[in-house]
Amino acid sequence: MTAFDALMAYQRETSALAQIAGRLGWDQETVMPRGAAAQRGAEMAAIQSVLHARRSAPEVGDWLAKAEAPDAAGQAQLREIRRAFDRARKVPGDLAKRLAQVTSEAQGKWAAARAEEDIAAFLPVLAEVVELKREEGAALAAGGDVYDAMLDDYEPGITAAEIAALFNAMRPRLVALRAAVLEKPAPAGVSGTFDAEVQMRLARRVAQVFGYDLNRGRLDKAVHPFSSGSGSDVRITTRTSLTDPFNCLYSTIHETGHAAYEQGIDPAYALTPLGQGASMGVHESQSRIYENQLGRSRAFTGWLFDEMRGLFGAFGIADADAFYAAVNRVHKGYIRTEADEVQYNLHIMLRFDLERALMAGDLLPGDLEAAWNDRFAADFGYAVDKPSNGCLQDVHWSVGLFGYFPTYALGNVYAGCLYQALRAAVPGLDDQLAAGDTLGATRWLRENLQRHGGLHLPRETIERAAGAAVSEQPLLDYLEAKFGALYRL
Repeated sequence: MTAFDALMAYQRETSALAQIAGRLGWDQETVMPRGAAAQRGAEMAAIQSVLHARRSAPEVGDWLAKAEAPDAAGQAQLREIRRAFDRARKVPGDLAKRLAQVTSEAQGKWAAARAEEDIAAFLPVLAEVVELKREEGAALAAGGDVYDAMLDDYEPGITAAEIAALFNAMRPRLVALRAAVLEKPAPAGVSGTFDAEVQMRLARRVAQVFGYDLNRGRLDKAVHPFSSGSGSDVRITTRTSLTDPFNCLYSTIHETGHAAYEQGIDPAYALTPLGQGASMGVHESQSRIYENQLGRSRAFTGWLFDEMRGLFGAFGIADADAFYAAVNRVHKGYIRTEADEVQYNLHIMLRFDLERALMAGDLLPGDLEAAWNDRFAADFGYAVDKPSNGCLQDVHWSVGLFGYFPTYALGNVYAGCLYQALRAAVPGLDDQLAAGDTLGATRWLRENLQRHGGLHLPRETIERAAGAAVSEQPLLDYLEAKFGALYRL
């Protein structure tokens, strides 16, 4: 057996163990008994300790020194294994284990604090998570920028300075568009109540319409919708609201985008570094283009309107045009996951600045709520009314995902680039979507992006698919055209 073959066999075992850890996380968010949180923390710490030891094992370094890649895919495998090995070697094993335990416990404490609107109950464990993540970031940065080191976990090759420049370029046009839209009368929303089980039935139908293979996945409920797994076991979650069926349906379409990416990767890459998305920003490009450019289009919402009428009867919307306006209604609100396309990126900019300050030590966890509320009032023009609508709304910081939030906005930018290319490449796209047929769009995305998994670096992945350099212009042009027409600006 060659050094390359030995390394890949070892890597597949490590990846299989990581998938088991992911399944524990899925269980914790969906069906785990509340009283099991402390034990689950110990279980997660144990498996993360094993994973850290395997990823930083001396033999991995020996194999990397000797391995010769047989082809371009093999070269990419070595690139990603070397990157993970170098990062794992920088983080002490006891720190990795402690982080796994504390973040597992913090997740449960966040959920309880959010349910009780009790920020004080969450702050002590948040402070512990922040301290541990700063320690990890310092180890990874090795004298460099701590936040840049954290970003590299989710979007390799990008820096905080580049993201800040991108956000500064986007903000003026987004703010101007929001102001112009909010001056116009808001379209009517849906009315009445929508049975939760019927919502879930329609959600499963919609997920399959977008290509989700339920033979290799499942759809469940969770407090915070997410996608988990890869290859032959890719699971998604959603949530229901008796008065807002769009929350369920569009969360489902969003997570289906993530899941379709994982299910669409070349099976030859299974349980290897290439058998997953190129980055979280690239991953988010798939969820956002499924949810927004496709799922909220005039064509597809016409099909969805008919489906909903058949299941729910009348719900206060007269016709397909009014339904399209309701689905895309720009409105005041607090929740990032429920934000319209115009304002979504402004939510991300807020979090980006706050978490950078937390990691730099310029903002203490005990001051987070006040800082959040002040920034939200300045950015959105009204006050946060309760913690679950403020700094307790997202799970990310409780589980240590610092550096993750910016990838949501990067995903929107990437989606804008991809959609421009997709429309040019798929004639008759609107007619297909109007018939509830997403195959033309999803097949193009699978062929040009999804099947490659982590073969290419993030920016290269997008530029190969889009046929152009990454830019915020396609996204901003799309938003101004869409909402300008909707609101007759």
